[in-house]
Amino acid sequence: MKKWIIVPLLICFMLISHQVSAAGSWDGVVSDINGFLNKAMDEYEEGNKTKAKEWVNEAYFGPFESDKMEQAIRINISSKRAAEIEFQFNGIKKKMVAGEDIKTIQQDVDDLMEMLKTDKNILLKAEQGSRGLWFYSFLIIVREGLEAILVISAIVAFLIKSGNISRVKEVYQSTVIAILASFITAYLFQTLIHVSGRAQEVMEGTILFIATAFLFSMGYWMFRNADPKRWKQYIEGKIKDSLTNRKRLMLWFAVFLAVYREGAETVLFYQALLADSPGETTPVWLGFIAGAVVLIILFFIIRFTSTRLPLRPFFILSGILLYVLAFIFAGEGMKELQAGGLFSNSTISGFPVSGTLGIYPSWEGIGIQSFIILAMILAILFRKKKTTINTFNKGAEQ
Repeated sequence: MKKWIIVPLLICFMLISHQVSAAGSWDGVVSDINGFLNKAMDEYEEGNKTKAKEWVNEAYFGPFESDKMEQAIRINISSKRAAEIEFQFNGIKKKMVAGEDIKTIQQDVDDLMEMLKTDKNILLKAEQGSRGLWFYSFLIIVREGLEAILVISAIVAFLIKSGNISRVKEVYQSTVIAILASFITAYLFQTLIHVSGRAQEVMEGTILFIATAFLFSMGYWMFRNADPKRWKQYIEGKIKDSLTNRKRLMLWFAVFLAVYREGAETVLFYQALLADSPGETTPVWLGFIAGAVVLIILFFIIRFTSTRLPLRPFFILSGILLYVLAFIFAGEGMKELQAGGLFSNSTISGFPVSGTLGIYPSWEGIGIQSFIILAMILAILFRKKKTTINTFNKGAEQ
């Protein structure tokens, strides 16, 4: 990866450090959430379901999201814990709409407040000490950048493998543009546009679904061309050392969306971390630089390992990787759109949560991820069947 890709990262980081302001204490944030939820319960007791639901939304999109507590929990505790709290908020709203007993809903509110108080104490401890700040800064850039690195590595390796090494620079250009666009988007949302938390969730979810479609399409295409003979026919049917405009555009957008989505989220995470650590920017800087170096090393390891693979294993493994990323993005995208109110949230009680794999306990999210798994299985079976038929035909000819 070219060294100049790190330049926009550093520029964005410096600008971010000048745009954040110290947030209030987590005690104050939790207290604000509690106040909104109490108003919600008062409205519900009086029979105003709609107003009660609006106050719950105020608690979620206001102090929990706008005051960066949701991001801080994801950074310092886990994405699984953040998802559990989000689903607790959604569960309260669903029960209000359904008109359930007020004692049942009050118990859910009490459980939510206990979760928030527990996490508040963890966050307060996590903010103490420069070593903790370094680690969390390092963790943010590595965790958020890994998915983008996997996509970039797979596409760069594909271009080199297919004799289109001259097109690799387009991938790097797309990466740089996506990083800059990520910062600009986050900056505008935080300083100028002031869009609602719900609108941000819908935008993030939409980007994730578009990225899912691109990754799914690329994964399927790689499975189709995993057969060396078919790949040879494909190459011979194209102009040497070039790709069709449609394919080049698909690769460009796949990289852009993967980096843009992760980049915008990373910017917001660092805003939260710096806002909660006034006067302690050096450890955050060092963690960011260390994480960026690790990502560059991972990129080269994945790239050079994959390009040395024989054609068939390379295409199969790359296709599986892209399908897995499409699976993760689909789950994350559905969660964001549910938080934005665009889709319903039919919670599955007791279902395991994995932020790493984008698995969350809702029928809608599990449904779309099941579709991706089914499509992947069908693609594998279709390819296997086609290989068997080709082998049979070859044998018959002999």
